[in-house]
Amino acid sequence: MADIKTPEERSQNMAKIRSRNTKPEIWLRKKLFSLGYRYRNNVNNVPGHPDIWLKKYNTAVFVHGCFWHRHNGCKYAYTPKSRVEFWSDKFNKNINRDKTVRANLLEQNIKILIVWECTLKKMQKHPDDEAEILIRITRFFSSTEMFLEL
Repeated sequence: MADIKTPEERSQNMAKIRSRNTKPEIWLRKKLFSLGYRYRNNVNNVPGHPDIWLKKYNTAVFVHGCFWHRHNGCKYAYTPKSRVEFWSDKFNKNINRDKTVRANLLEQNIKILIVWECTLKKMQKHPDDEAEILIRITRFFSSTEMFLEL
C-alpha cells in the first residue's frame, strides 16, 4: 500500500515527534508536583534516562507512548500499513531496548514505574480514574514493590 503523504511531508511529520517533554509527560509531572513530589527530568546518569526520576524514592518513571513502545492490546498500538518491515524492525528494537533498560534498573535496585499514554488519556477524561490511579502511583513510591505498570 502506498503512503498517502509524500516523503517530504512524512519526514516533516516524523521530525515533529518529540522524545522529551511530551504532553503526557508534562501532564503527569504537573500532577506529581501538585501532590508534593519533587523530581528531575530525563536524568542522564540513570539507565534508560527516565522521563521522571524521584531520587528520594529511588524510582524511575517512564511515560510510554502506546504506539512506539507497543502496548499490548491497546488501540493506539497499531502498525502502519506502509513499510511494514521497517516498522516491525523499529518496534522490535524499541521493545528490546525497554527490556534491557528494565533489567539494568532492577539490577541496580531501582524501582520502575511505567505509565502508558492510554492510561493518562483515561485519567484526563475521568476524574474518578485519575484519583484512583494517582493513589496507586503514590502507594508504589513508598512500597517495597520494584515494578508497576499502569
